Amino acid sequence: MSHTYQIQLYWEKVIDRLFEQEDEKWLKKKVQGIEERGQNLQRITFHIHPYHRRAYENHTYIRYLLSVSLLVKAGRYDFLEEGHYRGEAHFVGDRWLNHWITTEKQGGESSSKPLPADLIEKREQKAHRFTYNRREAVRYADRWWDSYNPAYRHFDVDCTNYVSQCLRAGGAPTWGAPNRTKGWWYGRGTWSYSWSVAHALRWYLGGARQGLTATEVSSADQLSPGDVICYDFQGNGRFDHNTFVVKKDANGMPLVNAHTYNSRHRYWAYEDSTAYTPEIQYKFYKIDG
Repeated sequence: MSHTYQIQLYWEKVIDRLFEQEDEKWLKKKVQGIEERGQNLQRITFHIHPYHRRAYENHTYIRYLLSVSLLVKAGRYDFLEEGHYRGEAHFVGDRWLNHWITTEKQGGESSSKPLPADLIEKREQKAHRFTYNRREAVRYADRWWDSYNPAYRHFDVDCTNYVSQCLRAGGAPTWGAPNRTKGWWYGRGTWSYSWSVAHALRWYLGGARQGLTATEVSSADQLSPGDVICYDFQGNGRFDHNTFVVKKDANGMPLVNAHTYNSRHRYWAYEDSTAYTPEIQYKFYKIDG
């Protein structure tokens, strides 16, 4: 039996026993969360896409992309949640030995550097209003959720770059170029840290008083399509991930799109993430304009 076929059979068994299986706890949390929110999982499908094989002596490692689609009925409406996740299976000869799946990749360009002091301007300055087209921002988010706009650089950790592109598509104004440690902007071959680094964008949104500005709110239900959620998975004060709100579910809670491990119409809380910890902290930002 080929290694790829064994991976296929593994996921068929997981899907057949969604609520009983314990091997993929992240997926069990996802479907349990759907039920707990009073929604109904109508259908779940998956595809595997092997993309790398590494072998030495009698050991073989197969890396693959797992694509999962969930059709969810929420009240009178249906929506499709989609996601792509990275998996790796370890074989000794033809025997399945171990397996890993990752739904989030943390870090990114300069994510460990101290936050620049001049990323935002003085808080006492008066904020300038701008016109923000939420419909265009969401349209962009859905157009590029699973691909990459060639007008922008694609990053290995791409979540914040993607969110920034969505904001810009809605007309959010940039400022600060060419200083990478100041403002929020993208130019030819260069960009601000706040454009591409999760922690930097969180601090920018929390304090900017010109260009792109936002207002922090206390709960996710206060957000609308076109807004931003920031995630600190470890609860240590350093934010690892950002998502873009594209819909509200039947309960008025956000569904989000994200890049790096690309996903669409995912429930905002990320309790089904392999990066989730009980210490997770969120920041909720309503975009001004």
